[in-house]
Amino acid sequence: MPSVSPELISPRSARVSAARRLAKRNFRGKDRLFLAEGPQAVREAAGHRVDGIPTLVELFATVEAAERYADIIGAARGVGARVHLASEEVIADISTTVTPQGLVGVCRFLDTPFEDILAARPKLVAVLAHVRDPGNAGTVLRCADAAGAEAVVLTDASVDLYNPKAVRASVGSHFHLPVAVGVPVERAVAGLKESGVRVLAADGAGDRDLDEELDKGTMGGPTAWVFGNEAWGLPEETRALADAVVRVPIHGKAESLNLATAAAVCLYASARAQRASGGCRSVTES
Repeated sequence: MPSVSPELISPRSARVSAARRLAKRNFRGKDRLFLAEGPQAVREAAGHRVDGIPTLVELFATVEAAERYADIIGAARGVGARVHLASEEVIADISTTVTPQGLVGVCRFLDTPFEDILAARPKLVAVLAHVRDPGNAGTVLRCADAAGAEAVVLTDASVDLYNPKAVRASVGSHFHLPVAVGVPVERAVAGLKESGVRVLAADGAGDRDLDEELDKGTMGGPTAWVFGNEAWGLPEETRALADAVVRVPIHGKAESLNLATAAAVCLYASARAQRASGGCRSVTES
């Protein structure tokens, strides 16, 4: 890419103003657009489509970033996204991070209808019920992606999937697996059960132990994990909806695990059990 001067000098540009307002939830909902920042997220967005329509619609990049990530710029142009070379001042004005990486993409919403997730007969699902911290939501989404989950469901009491902190924390996983949003927890649990999925509520006060469940070989079937609020966990009425309430055992002196760590442990336990022949057997068995 030849060396050129930035196209967008003033943060008061109409295009910059339109992108900047996507930091606010009401404008994201109105425009059905959200921001993806940094090379990893933008690269994933450029390769993503929903029903054949490219997810990335616009990209702002500093000259330095455009030269460093010429492949991303090319991919963005290849899917028809408008690419704007911008000053560092403009990028800083659009970005929601302290240290912008020079690339900010504007993307179409990509959530999936809950009914479509059920129709796909998923084997491993993460349900975020009452999760309010966007960083945690994005990290759990990333954990679910890494563990091989086939879907994530955010209930209507949870944080916005497209909050910039959630998008950053997922590190591109927003673009890797179906996510349903705004689903009442009762509907989420009932629909999953009707689809043959065992629903487990993750709770530190659960009456079943994750290690014991693995040893008994009960974790090999289709499973959905329900994760609750960071501070107070799952309310009793939500725990009552599940087939079982399972705790992650604490073998040391730690008081508890944070949400993202607990989610990673649970999801990987299910993933391992599902991949094992006949379910997960105890290491003490011959």
